[in-house]
Amino acid sequence: MASDTADYKYDPAGEHAFPDERLNEVLPALIDHPEVEAYLDAQNVNAVTRKGYNDHGSKHIEIVRNRALRLYDLLKAGGVEFNGATDQGLDEADEPVIVALAATLHDIGHVVHRDDHVYYSIPLAADFLDRFLDRFYEIPEQVRIKAEVLHAILCHHTAETPLTREAGVIRVADALDMERGRSRIPYEEGGRGINTLSSQAIREVSLQSGNGTPVMVEIEMVNAAGVYQVDNLLKSKLRESMIEDAVRIVAVNTKSDAGLVERIEL
Repeated sequence: MASDTADYKYDPAGEHAFPDERLNEVLPALIDHPEVEAYLDAQNVNAVTRKGYNDHGSKHIEIVRNRALRLYDLLKAGGVEFNGATDQGLDEADEPVIVALAATLHDIGHVVHRDDHVYYSIPLAADFLDRFLDRFYEIPEQVRIKAEVLHAILCHHTAETPLTREAGVIRVADALDMERGRSRIPYEEGGRGINTLSSQAIREVSLQSGNGTPVMVEIEMVNAAGVYQVDNLLKSKLRESMIEDAVRIVAVNTKSDAGLVERIEL
């Protein structure tokens, strides 16, 4: 198991397969923005406190953003071309900005309701972006960046079809937050639904370059319940994501109770 990539955090000073100077300017202001911090705290109330679902707060967002940027970096290193920023006449340096913004804001609609939260995220994110982006972009670029971010937010919902690879990255990265830590609160409070139990079965997720494919997602699980997270959630989000041909999924079932290891490619 390649655990060195499991806890990946985006490093502004690291080597990347994309121009990172614009992302490195925008990202600190986004992460430290008091309104963003308040949203990430408040959006967990409906999801976890009231509905007993898995985490959708600041930790989930941190994981999704880091995995989205890791996924994007691996895809770029593998020669995958992105179309969201390009179609809008934006720069390649705007691609990771779109990814980071969408990953950070994709779940803020939970403050309204868990049900249909993706559709509530759109106006809330639009309002924030109108006030945030003017620090970094002129009005025409603000509008185009906002359009791409909102598209990516919308398409993290399985019912919507991504039209850009930036959106596909957000869709898949959202499903990659599946380890047991995400279901800790509902599990400790007695929750035993399939989302909670299947998440408890996932020990670790790592992203790395694969043999013959830009990205290999390797998932270590301790019992077969984890297959639900992989087969029902991750695979459904990977389907029609525009990056499905560049991502390979391998699940490793350690079956710790039996001392056996089973490797399953899904």
